[in-house]
Amino acid sequence: MAEITYEIKEKVGVLADNGAWETQINLISWNHGAPKYDIRKWNVETGKMSKGISLNEDELLTLRDILNEQFGEEEEDE
Repeated sequence: MAEITYEIKEKVGVLADNGAWETQINLISWNHGAPKYDIRKWNVETGKMSKGISLNEDELLTLRDILNEQFGEEEEDE
């Protein structure tokens, strides 16, 4: 099985901090591909990661719109 490589291009933010593990959103390039927004838990002590979800910019904006609709926020101009 081929090794999976990644490079964190930008640390966007921390969604939750549970001690050693943080749920982070980062911009990551997987296997030298185009960077995607990535949400997953990271062990800040060891650098290990959990399973997560990667979204391109269009998917991230769609998620934002869905969450804004769900929680009653007005859609922001892009």
